[in-house]
Amino acid sequence: MVAKKQNNKKIGNLGEQIVVNYLKNKDFVILEKNYWRKWGEIDVIAKKNNVVHFVEVKTVSHETKAQLQDAVRHGTWRPEEQVHQFKLHQIHKALETWIGDTNYEGDWQIDVAAVRIVPHETYATVKFIDNVIE
Repeated sequence: MVAKKQNNKKIGNLGEQIVVNYLKNKDFVILEKNYWRKWGEIDVIAKKNNVVHFVEVKTVSHETKAQLQDAVRHGTWRPEEQVHQFKLHQIHKALETWIGDTNYEGDWQIDVAAVRIVPHETYATVKFIDNVIE
């Protein structure tokens, strides 16, 4: 059980780093990673075009690229489905704290980055879902 939890943490960290690189390639400035308070965590806080993006990263790993592509084709095990109302509530509480801590007064939004990786083949896909709460 401990090994599985450690592996999940490793996969999650890898997914977060992939998203950081993805965002940098899309001209985002990374402000913080893993902003944590006891009432919630924000995986990545980034800024682009004067909007702060609070990004929740969900990662799932596959053994092979073929398995990943098959899962995408059939719509199975979509990581973004793990961002439910309770999680969004926790993110919102944490982002309110970040806004207060930094005295930020501009526009912001919550985004979701769904990452599928094949660690053994050094392959990943990112599905970036912009502004999940309007």
